[in-house]
Amino acid sequence: MQTPIVSFEGFQSGDRLKILDTVSNVDRALSDWGFIASSGLGFSDELIAKVFEASATFFLSDTKNKMRSAYLSAEENFGYQAFASEHLDPASPADLKETFTMRNILNATIEENRWPSVEFKELMQLFFAECLERAFLLQRILAKALNLEEDFFVKFHSGQNISLRLLHYPVCSSDEVQDSQLGAGAHTDYGLTTFLFQDSVGGLEICDQDGNWQDVEPDKSVVLINSGDLLERWTNGKYRSTLHRVKPMTLGRDRFSIAFFVDPDSDTEVKVLDSFIGADSPRKFSDVKAGDYIRGRLEDSHHNLNK
Repeated sequence: MQTPIVSFEGFQSGDRLKILDTVSNVDRALSDWGFIASSGLGFSDELIAKVFEASATFFLSDTKNKMRSAYLSAEENFGYQAFASEHLDPASPADLKETFTMRNILNATIEENRWPSVEFKELMQLFFAECLERAFLLQRILAKALNLEEDFFVKFHSGQNISLRLLHYPVCSSDEVQDSQLGAGAHTDYGLTTFLFQDSVGGLEICDQDGNWQDVEPDKSVVLINSGDLLERWTNGKYRSTLHRVKPMTLGRDRFSIAFFVDPDSDTEVKVLDSFIGADSPRKFSDVKAGDYIRGRLEDSHHNLNK
């Protein structure tokens, strides 16, 4: 499947028509698919390559080294999770992946000995800051598309619940895979939006509006963007929080990816915006507090951990 392609260069050009074209394309893609293949956001290819390299080095190191950075709780949402320890689909067997999650690392205080190295920490903080800047740009575009004040979304995102996540899907044989077991179980993302950086291996699938699973061709030249549950709730379903999953790596190559989850601050009250409620569009979602919602979803997928 060809994910809708949107270039963001026009939004930063100062040209009114190009800005409106970018806003329109983002609006249409998130309404129809909930996914965008983006270009022109200004990410550093060199920095992305360094993060992928550091990710591979970490995941391919010995288990003892990785467990120094062990994930302790959904509340903290920081650290290494071993292979087959997460259930993104709680009804299915554990995911065939390992991960390293880093929440709010520009401000949070994490003990130095829980980081793989000082160099690793500094690299991730640098990349986190670059992603955060682009996330704020996207939020201004979304606000414009929805006829909201420019800082409507920005003001709810101090970074408190924003996370960078490294993912590794090791090769496994078909004999090792249980029925209905996946690299990442079918799920939606929890917050506002996600940036996803992929290698060339592939395996990502998204569920279309007819309920069919569609392969997403891997393309290292684009950054995938998808809308999450809380954005769907704010817009009463206008922007789709689309189910997606990753197939098991049974074809002889490991898969690496990087996700940047842009989730609102914990005390944010997420209510369906009045402009999306009408006679033909009744309210679909109840009000939720962002922190409670995100924590609940995390705990559902980490039910083997102490809360």
